[in-house]
Amino acid sequence: MKKTLLALAAFTAVGITTTAQAEKVDVCVFDLLGKSGESYQMAQEWALAAKGWGADVNLIPRQDEAVADNDFKAGKCDGVFMTAMRARQYNKFVGSIDSIGGVPSNAIAQKAITFALDSRNAAKMTTNLSGKKYEVAGIAPLGSAFIFVRDKSINSIEKAAGKKFAVLSYDNAQKILVQRVGAQAVASDVSNFVAKFNNGQVDMVGAPAYAYKPLEIYKGLGTNGAMFNFPVLQVTADFIIRPEQFPAGFGQKSRDYFVKNLPKSFAMINRLESGIPAKYKMNLTAEDKLKYQKLMRDGRLELTKSGIYDAGMMSVLKKARCSVDKANFECSLGGE
Repeated sequence: MKKTLLALAAFTAVGITTTAQAEKVDVCVFDLLGKSGESYQMAQEWALAAKGWGADVNLIPRQDEAVADNDFKAGKCDGVFMTAMRARQYNKFVGSIDSIGGVPSNAIAQKAITFALDSRNAAKMTTNLSGKKYEVAGIAPLGSAFIFVRDKSINSIEKAAGKKFAVLSYDNAQKILVQRVGAQAVASDVSNFVAKFNNGQVDMVGAPAYAYKPLEIYKGLGTNGAMFNFPVLQVTADFIIRPEQFPAGFGQKSRDYFVKNLPKSFAMINRLESGIPAKYKMNLTAEDKLKYQKLMRDGRLELTKSGIYDAGMMSVLKKARCSVDKANFECSLGGE
C-alpha cells in the first residue's frame, strides 16, 4: 500500500511538472525597423503575457513581410504578426476591417476590433485552408491611412488623374480604387512603397501616421507636399497562429489581451497623428469629402461582390459608421 501511494505521488508530481511547463513556440514578427520598431516592442509585451497562458514564445523579427509570411507557410514559425492586407488570405472576415472607407475614424476602429475579437465570434476566428487550420489570435490597430502627395496642387480626385500612386501589389483593393480615380497604380511592397514616394518615383502614397517618422515621409513631402486630412482606410496588423501548436484556449486569451490593450494602442496612434506638422495637413471641402465617400462605397460594393471583402464584416462596419453618424447618406441605402 505504501509503495502504491508513493508511486501515485510520483506520477502526480510528474503530471504537475508537465502541465506547468510552457509549450515552446516560434512567432515571426514583421516590423520594418526590426527589434527597434514599435510593433516588435508590442509583441514583446504580448509574449511576456503569453507565459501566463502556457506558451514560451520565441520572437523572430522579420523586416521583410513577405519573408515572415513565407516562413509561416513553411512551418518555420508557429504564428506570425503581419499587416491585415497580407493576412486577409488566412481570414477574410478579420482582414476586411481594412476595407476602403470602411472605418473612417479611430473610434469606429476600436468598436470594430472589439466586436471581431469578442468570444461570441470565436468560430469566425478559425479557418481551414487546404487542410490546414489557422486562427486569428489578435488584431492590433496601426491607425488611419491618409493620402500623401508630393505636390499640394493635387488637391482633388480629378487632379489625381494620370498621377502615379504606389500600391501594395498583393492588395487588389488598392489597385482597383486607384484605377477608379484615373491614377496610375505602381506595384510596390510594404518595404519600398514609401521609398518610391520619397525619391520621386510616384506622386502619391497612402500610409498611416505610424509610418510618418520611421519611413521619413517628410522627405517626399518636401516644401510643396501635403497630406489629405481625410482617412481612406484603417490599417491593422493581425496575429495568425496554427492553433495545434499552442495550448488549448490560447487563442481567446490572446484575443482578450489585444482588446484590453486597445485604449493604449489608440492613445499612441492619436499621439502619432497629432505629431504630423499642421503645415502638411490639407482639409478637403465638404463636397469633396462626400465625393470620396461615395467613390469608396462603390469600391467596397464591387470588392465585396468579387469576393475580396467579407459581406458580414461590411455589414458590421456600416452599422458602426451609422451609429456614429446617423445623418450620413449611406445609412438609408442598402447593399452593405
